[in-house]
Amino acid sequence: MGVSLDVAAIAAEPSKDAAKKVNNSFEEFLTFVDVLRCRSQHQSNQLAYTFLRSGEAEEQSLTYGELHHQVSAIAAHLQSRLPIGERVLLAYQPGLDFVLSFLACLHAGMVAVPAYPPRKNQNTSRLRSIVQDSSITTALTSSGLGQSLRHFCSQDSLLANLQWIATDQVDLAQASSWQPPALLPEATAFLQYTSGSTGNPKGVVVSHSNLLHNSKVIRDCFGHTLASRGVIWLPPYHDMGLIGGVLQPLYSGFPVVLMSPLDFLQKPLRWLKAVSHYRATTSGGPNFAYDLLVSKAKPEQLEGIDLSAWEVAFTGAEPIRAETIDKFAETFAPYGFRREAFFPCYGMAESTLIISGGVKLTPPLFCHVDAWALEQNQIELAPALQSGTRTLASCGQSVSDQVIEIVHPDQLTPCTEGQIGEIWVSGPSIAQGYWNRPDQSTETFNACLPGIAGKSFLRTGDLGFIHDGNLFVTGRIKDLIIIRGQNHYPQDIELTAEKSHPILRPNSGAAFSVDVKGIERLVIVYEVERSALRQIDADSVFKQIRQAITAEHSLDLYAAVLVKTGSIPKTSSGKIRRRACHDAFLNGTLNIVKDWSQNPEHLLTFKNLQAEVDSVLQQFLGEGSGKDALN
Repeated sequence: MGVSLDVAAIAAEPSKDAAKKVNNSFEEFLTFVDVLRCRSQHQSNQLAYTFLRSGEAEEQSLTYGELHHQVSAIAAHLQSRLPIGERVLLAYQPGLDFVLSFLACLHAGMVAVPAYPPRKNQNTSRLRSIVQDSSITTALTSSGLGQSLRHFCSQDSLLANLQWIATDQVDLAQASSWQPPALLPEATAFLQYTSGSTGNPKGVVVSHSNLLHNSKVIRDCFGHTLASRGVIWLPPYHDMGLIGGVLQPLYSGFPVVLMSPLDFLQKPLRWLKAVSHYRATTSGGPNFAYDLLVSKAKPEQLEGIDLSAWEVAFTGAEPIRAETIDKFAETFAPYGFRREAFFPCYGMAESTLIISGGVKLTPPLFCHVDAWALEQNQIELAPALQSGTRTLASCGQSVSDQVIEIVHPDQLTPCTEGQIGEIWVSGPSIAQGYWNRPDQSTETFNACLPGIAGKSFLRTGDLGFIHDGNLFVTGRIKDLIIIRGQNHYPQDIELTAEKSHPILRPNSGAAFSVDVKGIERLVIVYEVERSALRQIDADSVFKQIRQAITAEHSLDLYAAVLVKTGSIPKTSSGKIRRRACHDAFLNGTLNIVKDWSQNPEHLLTFKNLQAEVDSVLQQFLGEGSGKDALN
């Protein structure tokens, strides 16, 4: 039975003297273990976390005192079984069990390794690669999930050797035997495995000092105080959900309401209703989430919604569309939402989280540039409404104590003003490297620039430019499409295709190029809205896509594939995995509804291969292979 959340009590502003006393002491902390100890001492009875069952009903709540007690018990249990520094896998459904186990690993001096709990009949490759890469022998989970996970892992020779601990069964009396670990700030706090949007997942080594610095930066950028309130649906295994959604409220000392991302995706308005009910001041997500809310908004369902307390609507993790910001602000202005609440920002796991951000409660900034010049890696300002103009959203300015440089990715020299290059970052939030990958760590985390001695940079792999002190991200180097010597950003082509026909599902397409007889040719793969799956005038759809791409980008489309709803590969933060789409197109494993190509024989080869793959899977998996959740 859930603990009732007193919204009025949460909203009551703590005394300024108390807030100043608590938050000032945080500047002296050496590890994140000290953060929870401080909160439990100064705010023992104040609410820390609440989890909503089905995104609506309060299932569980914890005060800082309760949180510290339960974390200490689990940490003591881990200390009794494992040596300090041991890597520990965390496999939980979203909920407070995950929060407790993550903090317990930090308090035990272990290295937490968050991972998605796999689904039934799912390929074990990702989980296996994480366990193998980090040499994990012990995994934490909940008792409700443990039996299914053991059965799942028993089918794999490596995973079958994992020792599982159900943390919700730990005796809380063990809290008294917890011993604070002797940790230095440089000690590894956890491994954040990348989501693999452009390659295989790698374990980013995040230290306690990285966590503390980035948490302080987020607190200062977002203007968080003890009076702030959060609502977060983001996956806790992803850097934005973990650092921004789970750890930032703890660091800044304000309560947060958590819900499962699946509950949000099933009924997106649950997010807005929670923001309204709990008077959230901070909440956010990727661009697609705001688009989804606009598409689902019906006046009769929004009655009573009040978004006037929302001060920081952060958005990041994928290209930020000016059109999305405009539509969302216009749609929800009648319900108290302020356009200036939008907070575009930029970050990644390799920088712990945030790299740049705007100024709280100031309108988002945009830059209107010439599309042709953009394709030549040059920036030429253009009138907003002129044909051939692209509108780019600012991701703000470099955060405190960090430096951003725009660098030519091949020549490794600083770009001139008005030139697009790779985004390089240096500062205390930059992680320590990739686990067990010294060569890749040196290449990515220890880049140097001529004339800047003693400072190493993180190569983000992202392209962008700085205008009037603001960072604008234009795309990823590995995703860039180069046809006839011209650069094309896939997100621009995807947006053009999306707008060409109403049955194409927003934020659910991938554009990439394939080699056809030594020439790069353009391919577009797009999901179809579920409601349109049964009746599709494919010829009309493909014609509209081809005409739109030709008119907007002067490109000749080689192939287009319509796929089933929800089948486009995405990362945990909603980014399109274009490389995975590219590979699926080539090996014939897309979930095809309809397709078209200038060379039908090319597609026929892929279809035949796909039929063979489907046949093998059917024989291997048998009946019921389409079932979803592992629990």
